[in-house]
Amino acid sequence: MGTASGTRRMTVAQAVVEYLSQQYTVDTVGGVDYRERLIPGTFGIFGHGNVAGVGQALKQYQQQDPALMPYYQGRNEQAQVHQAVGYARHTRRRQTFAISTSIGPGSSNLLTGAALATANRLPVLLLPSDTFATRAADPVLQQLEQPYAYDITVNDAFRPLSKFFDRVNRPEQLFSAFHHGLRVLTDPAETGAVTISLPQDVQAEALDVPVEFLAEREWRIRRPDADDEDIARAAALIRAAKRPLIIAGGGVLYAYANEELAKFAELTGIPVGNTQAGVGVLPWDHRLSLGAVGSTGTTVANAIAAEADLIIGIGTRYEDFTTASRTAFQNPDVKFVNINVAPIDAYKHGTPLPIVADARKALAKLNAALGGYRVGADLEQKIAAGKKRWNATVDEAFDTRSTPLPAQNEIIGATNRAMDARDVVVCAAGSLPGDLHKMWRVQDPFGYHVEYAYSCMGYEIPGGLGVKRAAIAEAARTTAAGGPGDQVRDVVVMVGDGSYLMMHTELVTAVAERIKLIVVLIQNHGYASIGSLSESLGSQRFGTRYRTLNEEQHSFDDGGTLPVDLALNAESLGVKVIRIEPGEKVIAELEQAIRDAKAAPENSGPVLIHVESDPLLDAPSSEAWWDVPVSQVSELDSTKQAFQTYVDHKSRQRKLLG
Repeated sequence: MGTASGTRRMTVAQAVVEYLSQQYTVDTVGGVDYRERLIPGTFGIFGHGNVAGVGQALKQYQQQDPALMPYYQGRNEQAQVHQAVGYARHTRRRQTFAISTSIGPGSSNLLTGAALATANRLPVLLLPSDTFATRAADPVLQQLEQPYAYDITVNDAFRPLSKFFDRVNRPEQLFSAFHHGLRVLTDPAETGAVTISLPQDVQAEALDVPVEFLAEREWRIRRPDADDEDIARAAALIRAAKRPLIIAGGGVLYAYANEELAKFAELTGIPVGNTQAGVGVLPWDHRLSLGAVGSTGTTVANAIAAEADLIIGIGTRYEDFTTASRTAFQNPDVKFVNINVAPIDAYKHGTPLPIVADARKALAKLNAALGGYRVGADLEQKIAAGKKRWNATVDEAFDTRSTPLPAQNEIIGATNRAMDARDVVVCAAGSLPGDLHKMWRVQDPFGYHVEYAYSCMGYEIPGGLGVKRAAIAEAARTTAAGGPGDQVRDVVVMVGDGSYLMMHTELVTAVAERIKLIVVLIQNHGYASIGSLSESLGSQRFGTRYRTLNEEQHSFDDGGTLPVDLALNAESLGVKVIRIEPGEKVIAELEQAIRDAKAAPENSGPVLIHVESDPLLDAPSSEAWWDVPVSQVSELDSTKQAFQTYVDHKSRQRKLLG
C-alpha cells in the first residue's frame, strides 16, 4: 500500500520481484524498434533461504497478477541457468531469466552455469540465497565456516565466475545492487553472469521502498559506432591485402550484422570463415562462405586461412579452436584487424588496429569506405574449387551407409535433411560439436546453437529447452504485432549418451509444461570425443568406455557393455520415445522419426529418438590441429609416438602478434 511519502512497505524479496517485472530492454535494428521484458520469468527451487523470501513473493504475485512475474519450475539449479542461457542467446541477449536458489548446495549448483554464461558472454541473473546477515543463528544448516575469514560464504565462489557480484547485507542496499547488476546484464561488452547474493533473513525483512524504484525502466542496448580514423586505416589495410579472410564470430549475430556482412563480402570478394558461435552469419551455400575455420573447420577455410595476409576478425574472441591453437595462420606477414564491441577481444593477437564498435555499424562504414576494392580473381577461383571439394567430402560422409551401426556423420546428415531451414539444432559437448561445426548446413541465422565457449556436458537438453521457450515467445510476439504468425521453430537437441547422463532431468520440465522438444540421443556406450582424443595422444582411450569393472586390473576398458537402456529411462520420465533399431534402414527411419516428431502439435510434449552409432567411425579431417599437451616421457610406446607428433605440430605454433 502506498504512503504519502511515495513509498510502499514490502519485503526485500517482494521488492526484487516487482522491480524485475518492470525492467525492459529497448533496441533499434535496421529501423525496427524493439521493447521487450528483460526478465520474462523466474526459475526457482525452494528450500531454506528462499522459500519464505523470493518464494513467498512469487506466490503472492502469482495470486495477485500471474503475468507480473511468471514462475518456472526446474529440476536442477545448474540446468535452470542453462535454460536461461539458451533463451538469452536466441533472443540475442535482449532477454534472460532470473534464478532463485536456497543456500548451500542449492546456490553452489549454480556455479557451473555461471561460468558457462560468463565464458559465452551471455546474460543471466543469479539470485542465490545466503546465510543470515545478522548471524542470529550461527552456523546454520549448510553454512560454510572458514576460521581465517568468517564473512566468507559459499556464494563468494561466484566472484571470479561473474561479471558482476554483490551481496545485499542490508535492505537498503538492494537499490544500488540491482541497478548496477542490470547495468552489467544489458552491457553488450561486459555481460555474463550477474550474481546478487540475498541472505535469507534480509529477503524477509520489510522496508519502505520508493515508488520510483518500482516504476518501469528501459535499458537501451548500447551499439557504439566505429571511429572514422580507425575505419580509414582498416580500409587502407584491406586495400593492400592480397589474401584477406574474414573470421566471423557470435558478435556478428548479436549485432544483427548478417546482412551488412553479406554486403561486405559480396562487395569485396573477401571470403568468410566462422567460429562455432558464428555459424549462421551466412547460409552454408553462399559462394563466399567457407564454413567453419580452425581445429574443427572445413579444409577450404583452413587452406585459405593458412595463406591469408590479413585476418579481419569480427565479433570473435579467437578461441584456440578458431586459431587451431595458433597454427591456422601461417603467412609470416599476416596482420589482424579486429572489430569487437568488447575491448578485450578487439585487442587480441597484438593487432595494430583494434576497432571497438558494434559490428553492424563498423561494417556499414567499411562498406562505404571500400568502394571499388575487390580481391583478385585467383582467390575467388580457389574459394570455388575448395568449396566444391569440401562439399563433396561432406556429401560422401552423409551418404555412406555403415551397418549395422551408422557413423555419427550419417546421423548428422539425416537430422540436417529432416529439419526445416528455420529449425534450430542444439548441442554443446563431445564429438558432436566439432562434427556439426564442420558439416552442418545452416540456412537461418538462428538455426545453429552450439555452446562451445565452455562446452559443458549436460547443457544440451536444458539449453535446448531454453531455446524452445524463446522460439515460442518469438512466434507469439510476431502474431501479437500483427505479423504473419510464423510457425514456432522446432528445436532439435543432438546429444550423446555421456552428456545425456550428466543432465537429462529437464525432460521432466518439458513433460510438465507439454513443451515439444525433439531430442536425438546417440548411444555409443562411452565418451566418443575424449576417446578419440585419448587415442591420438597415446592414452589408448583410457577411461572413456562405459564397461563393467575388471577387478583384476581395476579397469573399465575391457569389460562387458553396461546394460543401460536410456530409451527406457526417458520413457520413465514421461517422454515419448522412438527407438531406431540397428540395421540397414537406420538412416531412413531416423529421418522419418524426426519428421514425425516435427509433425506433432506444439503442446504435445518432448520426443526422444534413440539411435546407436559406431564411435570409431570418424568425421572428415579438418587438416588442422588442437594443442593438448602429451607426456614428454612415458613407458607406453603409443605415448612416445604421440609425443613426436605433438612436437612436429608445436613447431608450427606462432605468437601471432601484429
